[in-house]
Amino acid sequence: MAPLPALFISHGSPLLALEPEAPAHRFLKDLATLVERPKAILAISAHWETPDPALSLAERPQTIHDFRGFPPALFAMQYPAPGAPTLARQAGALLAQAGLEVTFSRTRGLDHGAWTPLTLAWPAADIPITQLSVQPHRDAAHHAAVGAALRPLRDEGVLVMGSGSFSHNLMEFRGQDPAAVPPVWVTRFADWMRQALTEGRHADLLAWERLAPEAKRNHPTPEHLWPLYTALGAGTPNTPARLLHSSTDRAILAMDAFAFD
Repeated sequence: MAPLPALFISHGSPLLALEPEAPAHRFLKDLATLVERPKAILAISAHWETPDPALSLAERPQTIHDFRGFPPALFAMQYPAPGAPTLARQAGALLAQAGLEVTFSRTRGLDHGAWTPLTLAWPAADIPITQLSVQPHRDAAHHAAVGAALRPLRDEGVLVMGSGSFSHNLMEFRGQDPAAVPPVWVTRFADWMRQALTEGRHADLLAWERLAPEAKRNHPTPEHLWPLYTALGAGTPNTPARLLHSSTDRAILAMDAFAFD
């Protein structure tokens, strides 16, 4: 079995799960046809923030509805996938071997960063899954190092999946028309990041805050970009990313997805 690619998925608004007309919804519905079925999934979610990398040991992860103000149908959604505590311990050991501090949670469930894309890609919820947190106070190099430590998992049929957002400014997002054209400050940033990723310019990517145009406006806080760097680190060094999907959610959220082989 060839190593699975590491993935970065933009999960967008939780409403994405209920919007079949959205291009990103359709992409995620087809994701299982683009990737060999994994034996287990390690999901790095922008919605779990901890001081050091943390992994979930939950055997039956609860579906976390970590949002408010959305339709009842969204709160009724469940993703009852089995947990993967053995995978969590294995991942923790790899992180520790790389000199990274690691902690575990016995109760952490699946937040919408994990279950929104997975409920579309693998709706049967029959693949074991564990979650890994991000460290919002750390930098891109740290999250790439986390991914590099986890790279061996790909050889064992584990899908390392970062779930965040290619751009993420919620203050600008609110009230946007779903059909609106993306503003220039979003397209300039997304175009630069997309080109750097597909050209394999990893040194530039680590300096994204300085080099990418409109970086701060697209990511006032960086937690939704950190899963991308963990996926990048888990890929083969010096290998360009493959663009799997590109669209926008209500003009402001770039919904790009990438594979790192």
